[in-house]
Parts: sequence; structure tokens; C-alpha cells
Amino acid sequence: MQRAIKINNVSHSFKGNVVLRGINLEIKKGEIFGLLGPSGAGKTTLINIVTGQLNASEGVCQISGMDSSKLSGEQYKKIGVMMDDFGLYERMSCFDNLKFYESLDGNRTSHIDYVLSQVGLLESKKVQVANLSKGMKNRLSFARAVLRKPEILFLDEPTSGLDPNTTKEIHRMILEEKDKGTTIFLTTHNMHEAEKLCDNIALLNEGKIVEYGKPAELCRKYNNQKKYKLHLKSGEDIELSHEKDDIEKLIFYLQNDELETIHTGEPDLEMIFMTLTGGELNK
Repeated sequence: MQRAIKINNVSHSFKGNVVLRGINLEIKKGEIFGLLGPSGAGKTTLINIVTGQLNASEGVCQISGMDSSKLSGEQYKKIGVMMDDFGLYERMSCFDNLKFYESLDGNRTSHIDYVLSQVGLLESKKVQVANLSKGMKNRLSFARAVLRKPEILFLDEPTSGLDPNTTKEIHRMILEEKDKGTTIFLTTHNMHEAEKLCDNIALLNEGKIVEYGKPAELCRKYNNQKKYKLHLKSGEDIELSHEKDDIEKLIFYLQNDELETIHTGEPDLEMIFMTLTGGELNK
């Protein structure tokens, strides 16, 4: 496995308040990794440590084999970060914001117009950031993060507070980055987003990783009841188990063409989180 990020026994405290407790994670190149947890669980703090913006109280983070607290300017050029409105200058236009960051990297061949077109902001290139909607600001933040064609992209709750259409567009752009081979570290409290996008996820609660794995595999792992939900052509909804009598009922409905839809009753990530912690994930 080619490893993009390694987090080894990372803990962190603010003024005696423990935020992260012994975090261990490995993220392979080209995957979308999702860190799930409610607000205040420590997700943003971990991103800040991994990207070298904050020194951990204990432990070490590595990006492409390098200690993240000692990254050079050239190594930072391989990283893109999107965190709320982080790095957007309100009085500058969309184009000038990206031009400023492009100049910091010393790029001589500009592709700002291309990136703005990819995020649907080309027609708004001369509009000041202060006059953009929240969704447009998020798309501009995404454009800024991918402008340098990063190898690793950090996205901190990129769709928080957005409408469904803008969320769908952000998801499309994230998957396009994955198709380019970009490694993506995504934090979210939206379990549907994680199930749709992520190859692997970790559930973070009170600073600790309480579960890790592929979303579908975790849902099967905690499917203790093994129920089937049936909707009959008569309009009746029925729930069946794996018991012999219920299986015979299922066969009867199939043979008599009475079944319209069937779904397994596997738990979603929010149900799993509540099972493990007793709290809600989507806060």
C-alpha cells in the first residue's frame, strides 16, 4: 500500500482540555478518507495538525513520508486545503483571489479561468467575494484548494450549510479530483455524504476513534437484526427476519408476484455512531 498520510499516536490539549486522544490512522494514496463526528469532536484540530498548522501535544503526523510539522514551501505546494472561508479576501474579486495565490506558488502558466469554469464561477470572475452567496464562496474555496493541482486535498466540512444542488456540485468536484489520483481527507458530520464519497471512514467521538472501515462493511458489521423491508403491490409494508417462517413468506410473495420493492434493513452510519456512543452524529 502506498501511504499518503500516517497519523501515529496523536493527542492534543487546549488549556488542559483534551481534544484528541491517541489517534492512529493510515490513509493510502488516491483514496477518499472521511473523518466523521459531531461538531467539537476534534476533526478540524486533527486537520490543523496533519497540515502542519498546529503542533500536536503528543505523536507525529507524516505526509508523503515527511513530518508534517517540518514541511517546506515546495512540499506545501503539493497540498490543497479548504476550510470554510479560509484564505478568501472579501474585497478582492474571485479572479484576483486566485491570481494572488497563484503568484505565491510562482506559477507562470495560469489556468485560473479553467478552474473557475470547473466550479461554475467563470461568469462571476470579477465579482467581489463579499457579494457571493455561501455556496459560491464554498466553490471558490474549493477552486483555491485545487488551483495548485495538489496531490493531497484536505476538505473540512465542505458542504456544511449548503443547499442540495450546491452540495451535489461539490460532491461532483470531489469525485473528479479522486479520478485524477488526488488523495482526499474529508471531515464531515453528514453520514450520507460519507457513505456516498468515502472509501474508508473513521468515527471520532470525544477525541477518540471509535470505529474504522469501509462504510458498507461497517453497515453490514452492525446489522445484528438482519431485517428485510418489503413493500407489496397492495400498498402494505412488511418487515421480515431471517427466520424460516419469514423466508417462506418472502418466497410466497415472489412466486405470486405480490412484491413491489425489497430492501435490507442494514443500519446507516448515524445509527452505528449512536450505538457506539449513545450520541448523535449529525449535529
